[in-house]
Amino acid sequence: MNQLPVKRRRGRPPKFSAASYQNTRDALIQVGLGVLTEKGYSYTGIDEILRQAGVPKGSFYHYFDNKEAFGAALIEAYGRFFANKLERSLSDSNLSPLARIQAFVDDARAGMHRFGYRRGCLIGNLGQEMAALPESFRSLLREVFQDWEARVARVLEEARQAGEISGHTEPEQMAKFFWIGWEGAVLRAKLEQSPQPLDQFAEGFMALVRSC
Repeated sequence: MNQLPVKRRRGRPPKFSAASYQNTRDALIQVGLGVLTEKGYSYTGIDEILRQAGVPKGSFYHYFDNKEAFGAALIEAYGRFFANKLERSLSDSNLSPLARIQAFVDDARAGMHRFGYRRGCLIGNLGQEMAALPESFRSLLREVFQDWEARVARVLEEARQAGEISGHTEPEQMAKFFWIGWEGAVLRAKLEQSPQPLDQFAEGFMALVRSC
């Protein structure tokens, strides 16, 4: 005898296994990262992300309380992703300390070219939108930048110990300068659809730390 389908109570989310729940949540984050790096937070609708992720409309709130919670998850995910990407270059013991920083620049340059200069840095993009974003994002963005700065400062300290740069150089201050300038160079590269701003900044930064 054919059994009638069991009806779920309205408003009650479907049952998910832990694995399927996590896979779908991860898929939403992955799609969200791609869309936000191109369009920004304010111009991105949840419906667009659901459509690209293949998640039914109305299911979003099974995974995130609201768009603000989703944005926070994206900031944390991008911070981890980019830190790992950064470390692939900065931890390469086959290169000198300054060559590691240049390796990061070269890798990022290739990545921007691969995506046709449509994608920038999610953290930088959100920083530019901060006036229109939830205030809770401010501390999250700062924490990500501070993490990236600490990683570059560590390598600059190694460069100082190796004699690549002057002993008078302050690694922490120069690391902050690097990220302030780098985010501006990424923005300009997107605008001009060219790697030239990235190259100009990298050349200027290297010249500066060598001459300090």
